[in-house]
Amino acid sequence: MKYNFDEIVERRGTHCVKWDESPSDDVIPLWVADMDFKAAPQILEAVKKRAEHGVFGYTVVEEDYYVAVINWFRRRHHWRIHREEILYTTGVVPAMSVAIKALTMPGEKVLILSPDYNCFFSSIRNNGCEVQETALIYSNGLTRTNTDLRKSSRETEEVRVSPCSSDAKFNIDWGDFEAKCSDEKTTVFLLCNPHNPTGRVWTKEELERMNDICLKHNVKVVSDEIHCELMMPGHTFQPFAAVSEACRKNSVILNSPSKSFNIAGLQIANIIVSNPSWRRRIDRAININEVCDVNPFGPVALIAAYNESEDWIDELNQYLWENYTVLCDFIDKNLPQWKVCPLEGTYLPWVDVSAMGIPVDELCDRLLREAKVWINPGTMYGPETGKGYVRFNIATQRSRLLEALQRIKKTL
Repeated sequence: MKYNFDEIVERRGTHCVKWDESPSDDVIPLWVADMDFKAAPQILEAVKKRAEHGVFGYTVVEEDYYVAVINWFRRRHHWRIHREEILYTTGVVPAMSVAIKALTMPGEKVLILSPDYNCFFSSIRNNGCEVQETALIYSNGLTRTNTDLRKSSRETEEVRVSPCSSDAKFNIDWGDFEAKCSDEKTTVFLLCNPHNPTGRVWTKEELERMNDICLKHNVKVVSDEIHCELMMPGHTFQPFAAVSEACRKNSVILNSPSKSFNIAGLQIANIIVSNPSWRRRIDRAININEVCDVNPFGPVALIAAYNESEDWIDELNQYLWENYTVLCDFIDKNLPQWKVCPLEGTYLPWVDVSAMGIPVDELCDRLLREAKVWINPGTMYGPETGKGYVRFNIATQRSRLLEALQRIKKTL
């Protein structure tokens, strides 16, 4: 490989949320969704060059920024974005907040697929709306006991299913989804595409069905696509707005290179809106929320990411896939009560630990206290739908991941 993702990067002492918020210096943090890898060399060089100028005043986003965004999504995802559709802001969570503010009235409901990214809950409530949840269903092969009882023409046998099996996945309960959309108070569907924390990469057919139901009940779609470059082998990201003209017109897309290229601290994101009326309202909300100004480093980092760093993201995805297989193999051999859900996208495996019979908040507290490993309880992503699950962040050096797993094994 051209890039060395095994290189240990010391992040403590750099005002780093992931590492410096740890309760002690011997904790391995596998929680918050940022990576322990240096950014692509082209990004580092672009930021360094901008820093050497020495003056960091207010920033104008120039035309080369928009060209980089348009070319990247056309080349990589076959999605044609028009220049006027792009609104920049400081991050996907602020973008989510302004989209909800612009497209809803206080007291209305915003539908989500639960379990879901924890900031969905807070962004909805912070804008005076009510969270409307439809629970995802884990089905098609791998059960919560990781044992599949299959009948053949010759015999009945118990078959052990691999923790990395692609037979099982989280699916939408379409009946409940439509029932929640038909609620007259539901005006927006907030989608996570790819899905955090379950790791699903939604297919074109699923996205189209979502939109058909939303259009039928006058529900607007806001799609958070921040994880769109983080794809595991055999899976392809489908932008919601590129599914069809109907999807394009009925959607607001939130994206950023921040998660995929590990530049979240540079605070840059985009809102892609085809509908001119919605775009005016969102642009106004950006100014009301005062997230209209970006720092000098965000735009140059985005340009370097999208124009020069495609090979880096491809190698990163391969390294993440290898980390995932290491995680699956270790848990299958050493922690048989834990079952790893199939990971299609993101670097955030969702692990079923319900067979232990321990509330996940207690389990995570114990692992942090005794094993010195920090992972997230599933209840962060849905108090009910996240019960029995934990979320790992495997975007770290493989040696650190293995050390964390050994610690967990020793403790449990």
